[in-house]
Amino acid sequence: MTKLTPTQTTILGRAAARPGNLALPLPERLAGAAANMAVARMLELGWLEEVDADIRRGEPLWRETGDGHGTTLIATEAGLAAIGIEPVVLKAVAGLRGENPPAQRQPTAIGASDAAKPVAIRSGTKQAQIIALLQRPEGAAIAEIAAETGWQAHTVRGAISGALKKKLGLLVTSEKVEGRGTVYKLDDA
Repeated sequence: MTKLTPTQTTILGRAAARPGNLALPLPERLAGAAANMAVARMLELGWLEEVDADIRRGEPLWRETGDGHGTTLIATEAGLAAIGIEPVVLKAVAGLRGENPPAQRQPTAIGASDAAKPVAIRSGTKQAQIIALLQRPEGAAIAEIAAETGWQAHTVRGAISGALKKKLGLLVTSEKVEGRGTVYKLDDA
């Protein structure tokens, strides 16, 4: 696997935090030939992809095509995986939030992107473990999640309430199940 440079990590990390995984604007210190070389290498590795830009929505242009249109850059699933964001989890989170998977998203205007919260979930983290448990058809009880993560029950409840519901905007439902207590599930709606 190719090792990421700090510049590539920065570009992909910022793209993961923006709606539509939009990779532009590039870091301020990266301009001219250095920007062209960095982007060319990332396109070659499949970490970035050129897509048509919607100029009316104010999307930043990477290059003009000469026919009055332009292209912009978005991070691909491979690019997000290179920085530790598991595409399977990213698709699940995008699906649960009612968005299109990253490969099908259209880039959005850059105006609100700087304030956007990342939907990035690295594989192997406890947050990813909790999401996987909640995605099971039978869901998961607090005690089951606590046993899996090694956390105490109040920490698990806080993670579901704060990280999953508030921060990621996931729809987590709960119901009382005899013998298991309160069981939480990620709602596909």
